Amino acid sequence: MTVFTHAHQRLGEFTLRAVDPVADADLLHRWVTHPRSAYWLMQQATLADVVREYQTVAARPGHDALLGLHEGRPAFLVERYDPHHELGGVYPVQPGDVGMHFLVAPTDTPVAGFTRAVIVTVMELLFADPRTRRVVVEPDVRNTAVHALNAYVGFRVVNTVRLPNKTAYLSICTREQYEAARGAHA
Repeated sequence: MTVFTHAHQRLGEFTLRAVDPVADADLLHRWVTHPRSAYWLMQQATLADVVREYQTVAARPGHDALLGLHEGRPAFLVERYDPHHELGGVYPVQPGDVGMHFLVAPTDTPVAGFTRAVIVTVMELLFADPRTRRVVVEPDVRNTAVHALNAYVGFRVVNTVRLPNKTAYLSICTREQYEAARGAHA
């Protein structure tokens, strides 16, 4: 069941639906264990590990995983989460904060502008909820590709933080920063 749709002027329709931990496991396993997905931190995961991970996500209050489709074909993964549970000891969480991770499926045939269209779709999803005031991310400091994408949609690095499995740039994007970035790229 589709939970969100975003039409990209050049690339067409992007939709999101809830991940089915069992039915989507083979697909997600291929994505998260691919060498290009190293920053997802599941390189050594088995199929059973992937099922267990996404069952845990589905059961955790304030955390969900969504499968992103482009023109009806699986193309990306999104996790949104309550930063109180994931980052509460790392920064002062404010009302209206929502955390996010995203992963674009590895491909041998990249499409120009595709990853930017995905992150715009993700931000549109998150800000479609009127309660969302800020989106919070914590990418690995070495992940320069995602830092550029985050900047493209308005994120600003606010701190370097040590998390259990990485050193990360805690970055925040307010609704106003996102709208300004979108206006600059229109």
